[in-house]
Amino acid sequence: MLFIDTGALIARLVERDQHHERALEAWAALAKGQQRCATSNYVLDECITLLARKTTYGFAASEGRKLYASSRLDVLRPDAADERSAIELFSKYADQRVSFTDCVSFVLMKRSRIRRVFAFDRHFAVAGFELWPLSLP
Repeated sequence: MLFIDTGALIARLVERDQHHERALEAWAALAKGQQRCATSNYVLDECITLLARKTTYGFAASEGRKLYASSRLDVLRPDAADERSAIELFSKYADQRVSFTDCVSFVLMKRSRIRRVFAFDRHFAVAGFELWPLSLP
């Protein structure tokens, strides 16, 4: 299972994103395989909101519908205990300026035993997860 972060989704859809070309290559590799993917409702919330701000609300809504309808993307949802654990991680990583959404992702990934993440965010590596497809500096 591969966890998909907001940055990987945005980079795929926004041509002016600094990671756009790398994201397209990675998405093409995923499309060729049978890799199951997961994300969270928090990531989708963040993605749709950022996408609307970077493009249009209509485009963001259309892409959001596609993401929620995908048969290859499992949407993980935190419970109250997960959210409390994420608050603790938010405090722990305060010096790294990690987002609360990332902290929720860390908790959900740990609970679901997901070690790899499609992300362009070094915070996942700091938290002990393996970045895919390329390591970041």
